[in-house]
Amino acid sequence: MKVYFDTSVLVAAVVEGHPHHDPAWLVWEHATDRGRQAFISAHGIAEVYAVLTRTPFVPRVHPGEAWRILEETVLPSVKVIALTAHEYRNTVRTCAQEGWTGGLVYDALHLRCARKAACGRIYTFNLRDFHLLAPDLKDKICAP
Repeated sequence: MKVYFDTSVLVAAVVEGHPHHDPAWLVWEHATDRGRQAFISAHGIAEVYAVLTRTPFVPRVHPGEAWRILEETVLPSVKVIALTAHEYRNTVRTCAQEGWTGGLVYDALHLRCARKAACGRIYTFNLRDFHLLAPDLKDKICAP
């Protein structure tokens, strides 16, 4: 099964002190060790880096450490899905037409990537917004 990881799950998986670390790490290990195909979005790479370096974790995650986590833990285990300029434009247009604002656009981009990769499971800790944006994928969207 193809599995998609939202930034919220990736950050929780790689930060041992995160409140959701254990369930996130378990689904990460399961998805990446069992011959399944794990996916993240291209913009998710930047999101993970931004969250790791900005959130006040104790101890703090420094920029070099954030990159090491991405380079050694995340990127070797996933396929990165990039949207075309046309797909970005259509996704943002849909957000405008639906009246979705703020950070919902990033969740919409994650969902567009998960659809593009034809993922059978989408992991996020932001269930409410993901279900709002993609009610047709409700049975595929879950928290670890």
